[in-house]
Order: sequence, then structure tokens, then C-alpha cells
Amino acid sequence: MQTLTPVAVTALCLELAPAVVFGFAAEPVARAVGRWSLAARVIAPAVLVAPYLLVSIYYHMFQWRWFALYTGLPVAIALLLKRAAAADPEQRGDWRDVLILLILGLAVDLRWFDQAWPNGWRALNELFLLDAGLYGFLAIRQLSGTGFNFCLLWSDWKTGLRELAFFAPVVIMLGLALGFIHPHRNWPSPGFAGLRWLGSAVWRWVLIFFFTAVPEELYFRAWVQNLLERRVGRRAAPVIASVLFGLSHFNKRSIHFNWRYVILATIAGIFYGRAWREQRRVPASTITHASVDWLWGMWF
Repeated sequence: MQTLTPVAVTALCLELAPAVVFGFAAEPVARAVGRWSLAARVIAPAVLVAPYLLVSIYYHMFQWRWFALYTGLPVAIALLLKRAAAADPEQRGDWRDVLILLILGLAVDLRWFDQAWPNGWRALNELFLLDAGLYGFLAIRQLSGTGFNFCLLWSDWKTGLRELAFFAPVVIMLGLALGFIHPHRNWPSPGFAGLRWLGSAVWRWVLIFFFTAVPEELYFRAWVQNLLERRVGRRAAPVIASVLFGLSHFNKRSIHFNWRYVILATIAGIFYGRAWREQRRVPASTITHASVDWLWGMWF
């Protein structure tokens, strides 16, 4: 993201607010939304267009087609998921769930909407899609068993770090064998410089946790794996979700199909899925995911 100007800070806060609210009070919010009229429930997420309005006007990039998209897409998601909830009260998965997950996933992976934003602001687009999905699946669809609750528990750390310990040797050995990762020295210096290194390392983990791991774990574990379990069972679901997770990395760090990244990400997805499934909590798999990415970035 570009320099944190007042506009940037305001837009970022607007984007983060729904995720924070759902992360700490998803059930009360869903109950409150359920008391609204049908029209209000469906139209309400149109307010998610606000960050686009703010940024596009400030940078003189406003276009009506993007305004229509960022206003209409959350409303369409809410409407479709309201109908999915009526057609599939057992929550075994409806074609509308699949359609919305496909649109959200491809929009991020293929960067469909990136040109609506100034250079360096792609994160706001992804947060918009996250917010639209959160409102649709948690407030309208009221999908159970997601585990999107960020009142962190000791068990989240225990599970997340255990899966990290299981996975780290696998990814390091395989990554080195495939020539995909290369170790580099990155150790703290003595004294004050070492404290600065430590602070920077901790901050880097926090940023990865919230801006990379949380959205991906919400999507692939709380939504995709969660719904797949109801259709194909607990054994097949994490495998399918992990393959999809791996394939979503096909264009990362490469202009061609990055098969090495796909393989490593698919294996990683198995361990992230195990962490989420133990108590069906997104924080557990997010801890594993963020720690893997952090170790990767710090020393490989």
C-alpha cells in the first residue's frame, strides 16, 4: 500500500471494521441483522462501496462502472445467499455458495478489479471482497462451524504451532529439493540493532497474520473446507480444499504456471486444514499459516 495518508488510514479503517466486528461478535451481529427487514438486509452491504468512493475521488480515478460494481456485488452476494439459506437450510452447500466462492476466489487470484485502484492499493480491493463475503456468509447465510472468532485461546496457539512443527521440516526439505527456496542468513546483531530486528520481525508476523493468513484461512477453511465436509466427508474435504489452495498459487512469484509453488502450497493446505478442523477455529490455522509464511520470508 502507498504512504499512509489520512485518506489511506480512513479507507483502511473502513475496510477493517467489518472484519473486526465479525471476528469478535459474529453471532450477535447475525442475530441483529436477522431482525431487519429483508430489503434492509440485502441492501445494507452496499455501504461497502465507501472506501472505493473515498480513494477514487481523492486520486481522481472515479468511474461509474466501478462504483456500480462495488455497490452491486455485495448486494448480489447477500441476495443469492439469502436464497441459498432458504433452499438449503441444512447447509450442505448450494450452487449459489459455489458461484459466490468461485467469483470471490477468481477475483482475487486473477486480479479482476485491480485496475479500479491506484498502484499499491490492491489490499483494499481484497479487503472489500473479504467484507462482502463475511456479511453474506455469516450475517445472511449464517453458515455454522466457520470458527471465525478471534478471541484467541491457548488451544489455538497449541494447535497452530504443533502443525507448524509437523509441517516445517517437510516444506523445508521439499522446497530445497525442488530448488524453490534457498536459505539466507538473517540473524539479529548484538545490542540495539538486535532489538530493532526483533521488533521488525514481530511486526512482520502480525502483518502476515492479518492481511495474508486471515483472508486465505477464512476462504479455504471456514468456507470451502467447511462446506465440502458436509458433502464429501471429513477425509476428502481437506484434500480437495488443499488442492484448490495449491492451485490458487499457480501465478505467484512467476509469470507462468508455478508448479513448485502449487505443490508446496497444496501440502501446506493439508496442515492448515488439520489445524482448523481440530476445533473448527480459524485462529488455529491462521497461526500455522502466518508462521510458515513468516519463516519462509525471513530465512528462505
